[in-house]
Amino acid sequence: MIKYWTNFAIVGLLFVGSESIAQKRLTFDEAWGRSNTVTKPINGYNSWADNEHYLELSREDNRTYKVNVLTGQREVYTPTDNKSTRVVVKNNDVYIQLPNSQERRLTNSPDLAEQNPTLSPDGRYVAFTRASNLYSISVDNGLETQYTVDGTDVIYNGWSSWVYYEEILGRATNYKAFWWSPDSKQIAFMRFDDTKVPMFPIYSSKGQNGYLEQTRYPKAGQSNPEVKVGFVKVEDKNVVWADFNQKDDQYFGEPYWSYNSQSIMVQWMNRDQTNLKFYSVNPLSGSKKEIYNEEQPTWINLDHDERITYLADNKHYVLKSDKTGWAHYYLYTLDGKLLNSITSGEWQVSNLQLIDEKSKVIYFTARKENSATSDLYRVDYSGKNLKRLTFGNYTHQVAVSPNGKYFITTYSNVNTPPQVALVDNKGKVIKELANAKSADFDAYKIGKTEYFTIKSDDGKFDLPINITYPVDFDESKEYPVIMSIYGGPDAGSVKNSWKNTTSSPYGGMSQHWANEGIIQIECDHRASGHYGKQGVAWMHRDLGNWELVDYITVAKWLKAKAWVKKNKLLITGHSYGGYMTCLALTKGSDYFDYGIAGAPVTSWDLYDTHYTERWMDTPQDNPEGYKNGSILTYVDKYKGGLRILHGDMDDNVHMQNAIQLVDALTDRDVPFEFMIYPGSRHGWNRSKLKYDFKERVRFYYENLLEKSVPKEFN
Repeated sequence: MIKYWTNFAIVGLLFVGSESIAQKRLTFDEAWGRSNTVTKPINGYNSWADNEHYLELSREDNRTYKVNVLTGQREVYTPTDNKSTRVVVKNNDVYIQLPNSQERRLTNSPDLAEQNPTLSPDGRYVAFTRASNLYSISVDNGLETQYTVDGTDVIYNGWSSWVYYEEILGRATNYKAFWWSPDSKQIAFMRFDDTKVPMFPIYSSKGQNGYLEQTRYPKAGQSNPEVKVGFVKVEDKNVVWADFNQKDDQYFGEPYWSYNSQSIMVQWMNRDQTNLKFYSVNPLSGSKKEIYNEEQPTWINLDHDERITYLADNKHYVLKSDKTGWAHYYLYTLDGKLLNSITSGEWQVSNLQLIDEKSKVIYFTARKENSATSDLYRVDYSGKNLKRLTFGNYTHQVAVSPNGKYFITTYSNVNTPPQVALVDNKGKVIKELANAKSADFDAYKIGKTEYFTIKSDDGKFDLPINITYPVDFDESKEYPVIMSIYGGPDAGSVKNSWKNTTSSPYGGMSQHWANEGIIQIECDHRASGHYGKQGVAWMHRDLGNWELVDYITVAKWLKAKAWVKKNKLLITGHSYGGYMTCLALTKGSDYFDYGIAGAPVTSWDLYDTHYTERWMDTPQDNPEGYKNGSILTYVDKYKGGLRILHGDMDDNVHMQNAIQLVDALTDRDVPFEFMIYPGSRHGWNRSKLKYDFKERVRFYYENLLEKSVPKEFN
């Protein structure tokens, strides 16, 4: 508290010191981002052409340039390798466009659509799925090879079952479940059998009779898909299956080909998600050998990226694990022998940026200096000579050159708009490349943002907060508050980085609301990732409890301030944030006054197996946890003003969740708002976004500001 007010006093002095300069408020259009006043767009710098040239995406002509690190010479970048080859599906067929060549059609099956066409590393083949079977086609002669023949509406080869797509392999895969070997001679894939997975119907109201969209969706405690891992030689139709029993209740994570393509690492996990094993599998025979075994008392995350990274020496791999309670890197031999930890301590690694095998050094980002910032580090394989390469109290987004000699960082904090710098691997800034701060930055009054922490009620954690104050903030006045949250496990939203002056989480137009006299706050709880896995583990079998405890702590802190209106605290979030918003207006309704909840989970037995059971175990094993975490348990405590939003075609958090809550609230004859967005999934269709935005504006003006919506919004 003392630290917070000291920081606030300093910020206040800065306000006073700039009054002679910053006299002008942002107009409506400026606050809405229709003109560049406080900040300006900058070019993109997020990758490298080679060791000596970084890539710059120009906003002026939308072209990519490669720029020499030493001379600054700039020329249009034209990639010539396979990475620039385009493979797409058009009119249900696969088309390919090689560098400097005309686009041409590869397949000819217009009645059956191809999916996820993927070029082999050597550029000679394209693999894809069609009607739940796996194929490849030769780029040179168009020869098509079909590897599987048993695909149906419940058997998928190389195409994910829904729960794998959503929770294990990730939505970015677009259901793709096959992987080329580095030498382009083999394809690994997963085969899913959804026969026992319950069907969930989603009704579309389009047309005279509507229609049902049916998805095999396993809800908590129900049957999962049966999975097999297979391998095929690209020029051979014989499938080899890995030596696992598909009838076991288990999960498989994304497999990793070895550097020389001679073996593949398959991640296996039990249904309880407490035991992770790596198996080295021979793709020619399917035989497997266990080389890693990890157990945790709560759960283990089945990552779909960088769990392990093979080294080119074909002798070692780097493992990322949070088995100590904090995510760190470890060096292993291929047969599973731990050589040493590469990083350690009560802080989190984030992403592996580069492995310099010649120098035996790794470059990685981590949240070490502050859990709300990100920095780049280098460290020897041995774990010695750890060095921070980035600088200042900033959040850094980095792109490291292929040889690790240089990196580019885009950095900012809550008081500093984004800047871009070129830095060497000793941490020396070579030159500044861009600055988003406009020439007129000091000519405008804006709502200032501050990052700080407050103590949890039990004193065990410092809860991170970003707060944006109204323009001309005056402690003698009272202001309403918008609290934007997400709240999911290991999914914190508070960062010490620049908040775009025209947006804020879920609310939008942050500077407009600052002009209107609304305080805006983001906050994270103890299990949001700032305190590693040991912090997230507080949520085990208890979703909804500690998140709300900590959000109530923030709410009480706010309402204790003389400058906060006591009955004007609005909380808002989407998905898990929608769940927490509904919980705040029921179980926590003594502390929150209004809420806007997008696509909320309302009872965890209505959500999928893999996500829900990771934290909660099954409803059969943890009935009290499911009861205590359900919104429906607390509807008798509902008060205030809640607006619930849901897309009727949401295939992730089904609208069933919102309907069950609406049913319970209407039975109790209490006022609330409910909006259905027809045709929308977990997010709203573009055609609905404008309406949703205007309705959110209306809700804010009506309930927080108690005045009419300005004509500019009409």
